[in-house]
Amino acid sequence: MPKSLQDEIKQTKPFTSLEVEAYLNIVRTEAALSHAVHGCFKQYGITQTIYNLMRIIRGGPDEGVPCSNIADRLVARVPDVTRLVDRAVNLGLVIRTRPENDRRVVLLSLTPKGQDLLDQLAPPLDVLHRQQMGTLSEEELRTVIDLMTRLRAVE
Repeated sequence: MPKSLQDEIKQTKPFTSLEVEAYLNIVRTEAALSHAVHGCFKQYGITQTIYNLMRIIRGGPDEGVPCSNIADRLVARVPDVTRLVDRAVNLGLVIRTRPENDRRVVLLSLTPKGQDLLDQLAPPLDVLHRQQMGTLSEEELRTVIDLMTRLRAVE
């Protein structure tokens, strides 16, 4: 049987409320799940945020994704999307272009190296996520998804 968060963090006093305990459980769980994911990305010399940026670009139109659309689509918010893009460009994973009809727009596209990296990462990440979520049934996974969606709607 898994330990409660209170036991896991060796807290002797009860939490001040059920809401606080739930929140801290979410934070602790995210940290535990992310630790393994960060380790996977580290092997490839990137961060989870750069990976997310590359997935956004891959899922966008063939002509490229406008840089101005990136911030709203990132899973985790970052304060400076320009620096994030700069890092990805410096790693040779992403290129910037400007369309001839509107030089104000900056489009982002994956380089062959970026596409290859996404292809390499897919299998180990799939295995990792299946291991991490493997103790939950399909119904439980859908419940987790629904609950997290409801919590995000409170923002």
